[in-house]
Amino acid sequence: MKQSRVLWLLDRLERDPRADQLIAALRTGIRSLPLGPGRDVLHGRWLGHPVHPLMVQVPVGSWLSAAVLDLRPGRSREAGLLVGVGLAAAVPAALAGAVDWAELHQEQSRVGLVHALANGAAVGLYAASLACRLKGRTGAGRTYGFLGLTAVGLGGMLGGHLAYRQASGANHAEEVPHVIRDVWHRVGGVSEFPAGQPVRRVVDDVPVLVVRESGGTIHALAERCSHLAGPLSEGTVADGCVRCPWHGSVFRLSDGWNVRGPATAPQPAFDTRIRDGHVEVRLRRDGREANGEWSGTETESAHGRAG
Repeated sequence: MKQSRVLWLLDRLERDPRADQLIAALRTGIRSLPLGPGRDVLHGRWLGHPVHPLMVQVPVGSWLSAAVLDLRPGRSREAGLLVGVGLAAAVPAALAGAVDWAELHQEQSRVGLVHALANGAAVGLYAASLACRLKGRTGAGRTYGFLGLTAVGLGGMLGGHLAYRQASGANHAEEVPHVIRDVWHRVGGVSEFPAGQPVRRVVDDVPVLVVRESGGTIHALAERCSHLAGPLSEGTVADGCVRCPWHGSVFRLSDGWNVRGPATAPQPAFDTRIRDGHVEVRLRRDGREANGEWSGTETESAHGRAG
């Protein structure tokens, strides 16, 4: 079956490098915004998934409702109110989208740029619609409104491509509990894990990060970052956390909790133990106490400790 024309165009957009310099400049500018802890709020770390898709429901819903009212005589005033509500809500939604966009892969960024341009055009058209309505030019206000809704539809289609085909904002560690067997897995001798150094191992074809602290405690997490699958074994370990080398997400080694974004989901964590001088790991699942597993031959808890 031939590829659809739409998918062919989107695939070409993903591979087109002509806007890469602009993307790099915009990415640098967005990353330099003095947002502080507000950056993680905009990423949606507190929610457990990106907040941008939730925020866009207000402007899109308001503008769609305005279009419905514009189809009925005598409802232009109410439609204008909804246009204004949508414009006000579009500003924080756009800011949340921008901070997410600045931490994407290049192919995703290219689609995201056109997504932002389409939505920016929609905002401009709705601003013109509101201005016309305030001046009593109802017919022109309606026309600009319907054009704005068309731009919103295009932007939404591109946003869907980003979210579902390119997995932007998806939890890239979600499949780990579904593919790792619920048994203890031997990952190497204790001497193979230098203190403070991240080491990559593979369990049931899933990369696993193993870190032995200077005090001997051993931690293990899923190795691919939940944000965009960055290799945590190439990151830096400090203060009981590992920092992803790609976009700077920080995860607590003891339980995988995402201390800092852009990751909005934690890393799957493993219980560890030492048997016969070897480190063994088992995926920590719901209902299992982190410190409730004991080695039968050594006094080592679920967080293995090497002397």
